[in-house]
Amino acid sequence: MSRIGKLPINIPKGVEVKVVGNQVAVKGTKGSLQQKIDDAISVKVDSDVVSFSRNSELKDVKAKHGLYRALVNNMIIGVSTGYKTQQELVGVGYKAIVSGQKLELTLGFSHHILFELPPEVKISAAQEKGKNPIITIESSDKQLLGQVAAKIRSLRKPEPYKGKGIKFVNEVLRRKAGKSAATAAKA
Repeated sequence: MSRIGKLPINIPKGVEVKVVGNQVAVKGTKGSLQQKIDDAISVKVDSDVVSFSRNSELKDVKAKHGLYRALVNNMIIGVSTGYKTQQELVGVGYKAIVSGQKLELTLGFSHHILFELPPEVKISAAQEKGKNPIITIESSDKQLLGQVAAKIRSLRKPEPYKGKGIKFVNEVLRRKAGKSAATAAKA
């Protein structure tokens, strides 16, 4: 049996889980989310526990067993506590300005970049003197949050020599020595 799929999910206070056919709907203080479940996986909601079972031992069905359990668990955590990620803009003159659901980035290009955010995502930008600007992204949907964060990071990926670009806070980058190190080794 799937090690992840067989684990029951405890439903915290203030979260409501409903199963209608093969659709799971989760509602909480931070919002509501829905997920379609494969027909091979059955979902059972008791008073405060959600459990998953499968009707076949095929490899594909075993993989989906753990997958859907993890997706529903992420939905429950998202609507109760939410998800948050932070990104740091490393580079001289790099700026981030938030106005409503639009993020305006200055990333060393000849033009500003306007990034429109989905309504489920909240964003804020902070700039302290002498430190790099930090973008904070929050959402109840973990998948959407990761997708938005990856899209913002792709606008200017960190380069390996100076580390300039958009990186996640606490992300460790592999740095290269560069040309000066090679000439110093010859001497």
